[in-house]
Amino acid sequence: MQRTYKTASRAARQAHCMSTQSPEPVRFDTKIAVLLRADLEPWQRLNVTAFLVSGLGAELPEVIGEPYEDADGVPYLPMFRQPVLVFEGTKEALTTAHGRALSRALPRAVFTSDLFTTGHDRDNRAAVRAVPTAELDLVGLAVYGPRNAVDKVLKGARMHP
Repeated sequence: MQRTYKTASRAARQAHCMSTQSPEPVRFDTKIAVLLRADLEPWQRLNVTAFLVSGLGAELPEVIGEPYEDADGVPYLPMFRQPVLVFEGTKEALTTAHGRALSRALPRAVFTSDLFTTGHDRDNRAAVRAVPTAELDLVGLAVYGPRNAVDKVLKGARMHP
C-alpha cells in the first residue's frame, strides 16, 4: 500500500509519548477513525469496529505502541498508541467518506453488509472482491492519516453516541 502522508519516526513518537512529566497533553498529528452506519444493531457496531481497526494495526505498525506490563511484571499485548475515534452516519455519508478516503489515498479498511453472512476471512475477502467499488454496501469504514485529512474524509459524520 502506498503511503502519501508523513509521520514522525517511531523513536521520536515514543520519546514524545514517554515524556509524561510535561503538563501538556499529548497531541497526535495523525488520527485513527471509524465511521459506522447509524442503522446497525449494537452487536454489529462492536463487531464491525473490531474488524476494521484490526486491519489498521496489521498494516500500519506505526499506529501500535509498546507492550504493556502490570506492577507484577505480567506482560500484555501492545495496543494503538492513540485514541480511536468512532463516528456514525448514513449510508450516503459512508459512501461519500469512502470516496474521500480513496481520493486522498489514505489507508482504509471496509466492512460491507455482505460480511455479516460470511463465516471466515477467505469468504469475507471474496464477498468484497465480488462487488465493484461504487456498489459496495458499506456499513463501516476505518481510516488513518493526518488529522486534517481524516477530518475532511469524515466531514458531515457525527461522533458515535
